[in-house]
Amino acid sequence: MRTITMLVILPVLAVLFASKAGALDNGLARTPPMGWLVWERFMCNTDCKADPGHCLNEQLFLDMGTRLSQDGWVELGYNRVNLDDCWSTRTRDKSGNLVADPERFPHGIQWLAEELNKMGVKLGIYEDYGTTTCQGYPGLIGHIQTDVDTFARWGVDMLKVDGCHSNHSTMNEGYPEIGRALNKTGRPILYSCSWPYYLRASKLPINYTYVAEQCNIWRNYNDIDDSWVSVTGIIDYYAANYELFGKVAGPGNFNDPDQLIIGDFSLSYDQSKAQMAIWCVLAAPLFMSNDLRNISDQAKEILQNKELLAVNQDPLGVQGQRYSVVGRAEYWMKPLQDGSKAVVMFNRTPFGDRRKMTVEFKDVGFTSTQRVMVRDLYLHSDTGVYNQSYSAFVNPAGGVVALKLSATTQPVSSFHNHMV
Repeated sequence: MRTITMLVILPVLAVLFASKAGALDNGLARTPPMGWLVWERFMCNTDCKADPGHCLNEQLFLDMGTRLSQDGWVELGYNRVNLDDCWSTRTRDKSGNLVADPERFPHGIQWLAEELNKMGVKLGIYEDYGTTTCQGYPGLIGHIQTDVDTFARWGVDMLKVDGCHSNHSTMNEGYPEIGRALNKTGRPILYSCSWPYYLRASKLPINYTYVAEQCNIWRNYNDIDDSWVSVTGIIDYYAANYELFGKVAGPGNFNDPDQLIIGDFSLSYDQSKAQMAIWCVLAAPLFMSNDLRNISDQAKEILQNKELLAVNQDPLGVQGQRYSVVGRAEYWMKPLQDGSKAVVMFNRTPFGDRRKMTVEFKDVGFTSTQRVMVRDLYLHSDTGVYNQSYSAFVNPAGGVVALKLSATTQPVSSFHNHMV
């Protein structure tokens, strides 16, 4: 998305009602997709002479695919490597086709996709519903079917479509047109849309039910950057707008709060745990943007937390929400298919020591007579069986306690005490 540039917008009535006819039909994203995306960490670094190890070239993407394959990521579901802006030449070829930059991608995109596939990794690519991309590379306008046919021929498995340098008033027709073009290729290509973000930026109405019919995942808010302020800004937007777009999320279509920056430069250990826990409760696509070649063991442990990933990948596919705020203490909950609840206690107090936080079981759907098994998803242990509530101390400045609550017939007992 980056800096928004748009053509003059004519007054139009946005599409407010639409049928399923012509909807995206690829059977993908039954749970939130996972993988690695280049943008936040490496952005549009094309200077491979000065910075060969960190520029956008085929070796960077092969390196990330290798790490996904060899370091335990693929078996956990992190099985995609995604290009973003700046992969192509500045102009199309004489036949009007997109061409990968020959110096940075000398073997071409099809070869890169094939090499990644050998590792069990799928390749995603980026384009823009505009005359040019955000960074000035060729856009899709006037070439939609040709370009998606090219991507299918190359073996691409995901397409992210941005919206810079575009007429926002035509997006309600344009993004579905791209989806129909993808359907025509006959190849299942996961479709990521930036459509709602640009409508919001232009104060145009958004029919999220229609968006969910046309896209597998979609962006609603600003690009993430490597800062806690950016992470909490996204969290606040998703908390405040759950009624607007949270309820349309489900198998096949998910809201995308943007990339995981765990393992980059800004987040503390507790803040990294918080981003992971909240993104999992949100049923968010989990696309890391970091350097997997030198990620810390601590960051890797957070991102590979199998119990939190199970919350994110729960087949019910419900987007969780913030259900209570007490001062700067927040409580988030996501219902799971087996009837249990994932709960995150999130302490945003920016000063002082840890604070006591309490989950009232009635607030998350249990009856007053039910006993509840409480499991800590970061400690990987059952804390005990409780009735009515559970309390824990939570660190300040972004600390979380992530729990799974399950009804049980076992007697009340405590195995591990968070109050120590």
